[in-house]
Amino acid sequence: MELSAIFHRPGHNFSFITDENTLGIRIRTKKDDVDKIELLHGDPYIWEDGHWAFQRQSMEWSATDGIFDYWEIQINPPHRRLRYGFQLHSKGETIVYTEKGFYHEAIMDSGYYFCHPYLHASELFQAPKWVKEARWYQIFPERFANGNPAIDPEGALPWGSAEPSKTNFFGGDFEGIINQLDYLAELGINGIYFTPFFKAHSNHKYDTIDYMEIDPQFGSKEDLKRLVQECHNRGIKVMLDAVFNHSGLFFPPFQDLLKNGEKSPYKDWFHPHSLPLKGGERPNYETFAFVDAMPKFNTQNPDVKKYLLDVASYWIKEFDIDGWRLDVANEVDHQFWREFRTIVKKEKEDLYILGEIWHDSMPWLQGDQFDAVMNYPFTTNVLNLLAKQNINAQQFMNAMTAVIQSYPKYVMDYTFNLVGSHDTPRIMTECNEDINRVKLIYTLLYTFMGSPCMYYGDEIGMTGEQDPGCRKCMEWDLSKQNLNLLGHVKKLIELRKSEKLLANEGRFQFLNRITSDIVAFKKFQDDRNVFVLINPTNQEQTFELPLPKKGIVVKNLWTEEELALESSSVQVQLGPYGFNILAFQDSNVV
Repeated sequence: MELSAIFHRPGHNFSFITDENTLGIRIRTKKDDVDKIELLHGDPYIWEDGHWAFQRQSMEWSATDGIFDYWEIQINPPHRRLRYGFQLHSKGETIVYTEKGFYHEAIMDSGYYFCHPYLHASELFQAPKWVKEARWYQIFPERFANGNPAIDPEGALPWGSAEPSKTNFFGGDFEGIINQLDYLAELGINGIYFTPFFKAHSNHKYDTIDYMEIDPQFGSKEDLKRLVQECHNRGIKVMLDAVFNHSGLFFPPFQDLLKNGEKSPYKDWFHPHSLPLKGGERPNYETFAFVDAMPKFNTQNPDVKKYLLDVASYWIKEFDIDGWRLDVANEVDHQFWREFRTIVKKEKEDLYILGEIWHDSMPWLQGDQFDAVMNYPFTTNVLNLLAKQNINAQQFMNAMTAVIQSYPKYVMDYTFNLVGSHDTPRIMTECNEDINRVKLIYTLLYTFMGSPCMYYGDEIGMTGEQDPGCRKCMEWDLSKQNLNLLGHVKKLIELRKSEKLLANEGRFQFLNRITSDIVAFKKFQDDRNVFVLINPTNQEQTFELPLPKKGIVVKNLWTEEELALESSSVQVQLGPYGFNILAFQDSNVV
């Protein structure tokens, strides 16, 4: 055995509480190096005849990322505490792995073993249950619909009359969104993520002037209350964007610091390197990136902390919102987010807290800060597979397995999956307007683990390059919409609604031990099994779907055809950029 590849560490993604009485445990080994693993486990205080008393239980192989294999088990410690180790078997060789190293035989002293001291209910990861079935739609309010031209900002252009720029306006507002809620409900959307609409200078509103006021170009607070209520009437949740890492240039406390320097009572609200403040290419104060119009908050300052936490509470109490998406969340200190969680969950227990983090996010996902993060690794890998086409199916499955194994399973159920946003080129543009590849991307999005989000207009095939090109006005002219693509998306959403395994029930597993040319994964629970097969190539492919026994009835969920099979496998033909979603009942499937 390759001992250097064997790894386990208590906590985080290798041991985690799945409910008040259950501990999930993982171990990593070199790919195809280990035949069997037994967990040696017991209560640290139960000894017999001077030896620690432990039990053995076989672990289940769960995944491979092409370099490592991953094994899992669920354990219910009778007294909520556990000492444990691993006995690994490979080609006649046996090794025992403990916290203190490797041994040829099991050590009869619990002090040598890994430890989970106690399963505390307070440490259980608890995200809002409704998110598992959420189907999000991201709206950039300035560009979705203009329902009240009377409140258009000065110089607003007629809807869609020009290409979007960093400075132009078209008058999107709350009234326009309300007028189109039935469209979203018919699409199957039950959650809207709004980019900021607080008072700000820019058209994107990430440079806040007043966190307690709505920018008048969108409407009034009464209009927002009506918008939220109309959403709730249709079963649609509402998530706002919180920009708590930085303010805008015209935020009054920052203007005071610009004007008064050392005498300003707001000097410690920000991070000046020296005074007076100077902007430019390299400001002498901390900012988002090096954008001098976005000065960074000092969130360890008690006054700043109180101000921002009051903001977070206010919009929940007054407008009954259902979630906060946290901009540049990784650049704000962890203690602020812990206090943020306490405050907002007190206001609304099932409020969704979503962080914008582009890298390994485990430090924020331990139950004390966020409910989820934006799953940019999913975005990257999907685009690499189907838009850029610079990885194959096997590489995609391996890369996504590495992501999935970086977190406990319950974290992946709530993660926010996206393939396009206000920060990225339109997905149709990314795919060189190849609708077949775009359809496959959405097939992956709506059948994968997590909570899927559609960027406004992507469902009708809108195009656009990087910001500001991706922020065109929503196209409401049916003759200019790709209705073929829209129908595909509607059908996927309806299927996700009707088949609960596609909405994060059960377990997930790639079939990358079987195939290298097709993205294949299964979702399963009890005797229900759903297989998703995707051909990311322009060549016809065949996949042999293994069955547990003869006589299984397989249903194609996309076409609703049923086939009773007399063999223990079925050859599935997938045309160029084709897919299949198959289901059957049996508890013994691979």
